[in-house]
Amino acid sequence: MIVGGVLDVPGTTMFEKKLYLERHADQLRRRMLREPRGYPALCCNLILPPTHPDAQAGFVIMEQTEYPPMSGSNTICVATVLIETGMVPVSEPVTELVLEAPAGLVRVVADVANGKVTRVTFENVPAFAVHLDATIEVPHLGQVTVDVAYGGMFYAIAAAEPFGLRLVPDEGREIARIGEMIKAAAREQLPVVHPERPEISGVTIAQLSGPAHGPDGTCRNAVVVSTGQLSWDRPETWTGVLDRSPCGTGTCAKMAALYAKGELGLGEEFQHEGVLGTVWTGKLLRETAVGPHPAVVPTLSGRAWITGLANYVVDSADPFPDGFTVRDIWG
Repeated sequence: MIVGGVLDVPGTTMFEKKLYLERHADQLRRRMLREPRGYPALCCNLILPPTHPDAQAGFVIMEQTEYPPMSGSNTICVATVLIETGMVPVSEPVTELVLEAPAGLVRVVADVANGKVTRVTFENVPAFAVHLDATIEVPHLGQVTVDVAYGGMFYAIAAAEPFGLRLVPDEGREIARIGEMIKAAAREQLPVVHPERPEISGVTIAQLSGPAHGPDGTCRNAVVVSTGQLSWDRPETWTGVLDRSPCGTGTCAKMAALYAKGELGLGEEFQHEGVLGTVWTGKLLRETAVGPHPAVVPTLSGRAWITGLANYVVDSADPFPDGFTVRDIWG
């Protein structure tokens, strides 16, 4: 979380600020997420003054290869930081916030005890399915069945079991390789565009889904975040990094796909396990529409922890002011 040192970014909305950073000031993202300050699985959030009168704070999300319009895990982290550091007025046992993400306003309810955030629940932007049980041809893997759904980003969702995966940390390299290949094929073969935000287009992230491991889980997932563009000619080099959390927008996309198939109802709790075994709880509140697509409004509940406080600097003599990358993360 960048909470100081960047005063503001040009733009009349948080979405315009996202676009400005993406097109004109990407060195900030590279500087914070590349080595030596970052690492491939890291995300970064720039907390900014809101542009909407109903919001208490705004934020722009930065990942390894993109600026997502929305992220559930990052929303939970932003809310936790704002409350626990006193950047917003806090009341116990519940603090209510409105945050402005690039995708729009996000209403947050945080449970707070003794200054600590114990649970964050937010209402996400509408989620919708675009392709259900679509067959794509993935080089080196063959035919793969996927759902493509939007939960704040466009996801290609595939079953993990056909690949012999249980979605545990020891499978990290193989999950990342397979997920990246599925994402790339889905992006090529199943084009998608957000009907209200044409700047949001294409499948940018993959999710592998499987049975829950815990007694209370609904299902387990592993989301693969891209770290670059690689070649179909060398499948052994395809890699991304795992979302260590149960993934907020991925959970919402999964719920939208299940709802479209008649496998999840309004008001039903959806316990989504991540690769570490942590669980977030989702729920679909109501139906709506996004352009021609039937959609649902989801909520998500989870928790985050502040792990450190730091100041980052750039020395004028540093030969790599925007950081560097070395493709050895999986050894």
